[in-house]
Amino acid sequence: MPISDLRAIETFTKAIELGSIRRAAAAQGVSPQAASQALAALEERLGVRLLHRTTRSIALTSEGHQFLEAAQPALAALERAADRIRSAKDEIAGPLRIVAPKYSFLPVLWPLVDEFCRRHPEVQPDVKLDDRIGNWVQDRTDVGFRIGSPPEDGLSVRRLFAMQLIVCAAPAYIATHGAPTSIEALASHRCSAFRHPGSGRVVPWLFKVDGEVVARDIFPTLSTNDAQLETEAVLSGQVIGMLPGLSAAGLIRAGRLVPLLVEHITDHMGVHVYYGSRTAQPSRVRAFIDLAVERLAGSSDYVLDARELAAATSKGRGKARRRS
Repeated sequence: MPISDLRAIETFTKAIELGSIRRAAAAQGVSPQAASQALAALEERLGVRLLHRTTRSIALTSEGHQFLEAAQPALAALERAADRIRSAKDEIAGPLRIVAPKYSFLPVLWPLVDEFCRRHPEVQPDVKLDDRIGNWVQDRTDVGFRIGSPPEDGLSVRRLFAMQLIVCAAPAYIATHGAPTSIEALASHRCSAFRHPGSGRVVPWLFKVDGEVVARDIFPTLSTNDAQLETEAVLSGQVIGMLPGLSAAGLIRAGRLVPLLVEHITDHMGVHVYYGSRTAQPSRVRAFIDLAVERLAGSSDYVLDARELAAATSKGRGKARRRS
């Protein structure tokens, strides 16, 4: 049924309730002329006359009386349904569809989901981790996260923090193999590489050189499509790896990894949260977005400043010399 018919039926029932088309029009915020035209168009589509009307009064026809008896329960049911939806929209409960990259993102995402569920136990998160770029509509996404460039147009996007790409090694690796002093020196070292899950291609390492981001192909001693496995391989001392700050920052601060070639660290990519129009969002979605922004916007948990990097490099190499 066209929405214009529903509005005309509302006008019809309101006119009977108030005894006047003019008063019904005022109650609905339309002009008397518009209300009369809507009723006339409804009668034309139904093929019957619903009202006897003069300039001063209205009265139901026999067909109008039958139509009113049938329409009032249906309109009341629609109003109850609308009230339920409005109430549900304001409740922090129900399903919450979250999409995020699998690549190194679990340590970032899980604390958010855990805190949110503790605050709002009636919410049911549905979390999809996938490094492939999906379709926001087809994935039925409420809130999404992305590393790199923002998602497609038509969505609201907020950059949360920069993502550093840091060449790292364990002290044990440096003690055994030494540390590269230049990008070119990496050719003589045991390096790991991340293999993109979607394309299967080995992802090149990215460096900042003279203010520009440049890509270098690495001939890996070890390659994998799993970020956690790559991190474990670097921690074991088997290889040098280029790890995201999402994985590496905490390990560097703990002294378990040493940052290398810090002058070439790039942070041109960012971590973004994206979502649809806030005006139409249920409260559970707005609340989760607010928590994500509160916890992650401008966060230094996954970003190392120049002072930290220099201190970690010096300390890590000292520890490696003591091992050797």
